[in-house]
Amino acid sequence: MSRFIIRGGTPLSGTFEPAGNKNAALPMLAAALLTDQPVTLHRVPDIADVRVMCELLADLGVDIARTGNALTLRARDPDPDRLSSEHCRQIRGSILLAGPLLARCGRIHLAPPGGDVIGRRRLDTHLHGLTDMGAELRIDDTGLSLRCDRLVPADLLLDEASVTATENLVMAAAATPGETILHNAACEPHVQDVCRLLVAMGAVIDGIGTNRLIIQGRERLGGAEMEIGPDYIEAASYLAASAMTGGTLRVTRVHDTEIHRVIHRAFARLGAGWTVDGQDWVLTPANPMRVADDLGGAIPKIEDGIWPAIPSDLMSILLVLATQAEGSVLFFEKLFESRMVWVDRLISMGARIVQCDPHRVLITGPCPLTGSHQTSPDIRAGMALILAALGARGESIIENAQMIDRGYERVDTRLRALGADILRED
Repeated sequence: MSRFIIRGGTPLSGTFEPAGNKNAALPMLAAALLTDQPVTLHRVPDIADVRVMCELLADLGVDIARTGNALTLRARDPDPDRLSSEHCRQIRGSILLAGPLLARCGRIHLAPPGGDVIGRRRLDTHLHGLTDMGAELRIDDTGLSLRCDRLVPADLLLDEASVTATENLVMAAAATPGETILHNAACEPHVQDVCRLLVAMGAVIDGIGTNRLIIQGRERLGGAEMEIGPDYIEAASYLAASAMTGGTLRVTRVHDTEIHRVIHRAFARLGAGWTVDGQDWVLTPANPMRVADDLGGAIPKIEDGIWPAIPSDLMSILLVLATQAEGSVLFFEKLFESRMVWVDRLISMGARIVQCDPHRVLITGPCPLTGSHQTSPDIRAGMALILAALGARGESIIENAQMIDRGYERVDTRLRALGADILRED
């Protein structure tokens, strides 16, 4: 167990390069199971969830070599019977092994996946899709088992636009000869990264970036080499830290027009926009930040949704940023019923928040925050508490720091490089 000790009030300024996208790295690592040839991924984030996924793959017999931020994986003969239940329970991403192992080996027994407790997180979409492709499902006290002689292509309508279910099914389909169609597929940037890796491995996928994917699977997939796209949630987290402390920040190697439009729109609503310089985003202090009202002076609403709506992972960060913007704004979290449960911690630091119900909070700012002793409940709320502490007067302690390590690479070291007064204590 570890904790962060933070003294706020220092502007965060400098240059920051985000790591590779966590939500792309996990399925792309799992995709290496689809071939006996080497798969090399660059810009792999050095975070706890990636380390656990690598342990799961090593359990299966995958050879893994690291060079800097690159990983080369080779799954010559994976053995599903060696899958560790303990490692499966540590991350939700363990469910991403189901599609590749079914396609390659015809079986998997998976202990209940772990992950953040932010509300009910269904596995039904994964399982319905895989059973429609020919897998037999059995569930007991030890977890779930899937088995098939051979997956078959199918025309699938997903009952929700689930990111991980889309990734699981597109991986399974890529190694299943014939045409599989996914309707209502997720189309987030990390889903697009997974699809591009599968294309580099030999699959044919039409509709990348849309909610209808047509996959021409192959009997055998080959090796590939690819760089993971930037983690735009990490980039946004550091931009928010700089904006609310009055700093100037250049985020490098991040620009993507689609990502920029989605993330910038949310920040600009709170008066914290930035400019684009080539592949960089450059933020300068906005003094003061002001909420942009809706027409007629109505209180605006920031709500999450499936891409290209604001990502749910960004909502906790935006909540904290809004406490330092002049005006009122309503946040509506539609995807997870427990994403907002941590706002009482922010209220205890001085934030003016009315929690309307589990899904909606009204924030009025700016409000000075005061340092306090808090515990990180999940990855994103934990990072949001760090941001609140950086903008607060006095000292804060954030317990359960290892939870934040699951999604942010060396967060204390990288914040110190920008001027933050933050220490890790084990």
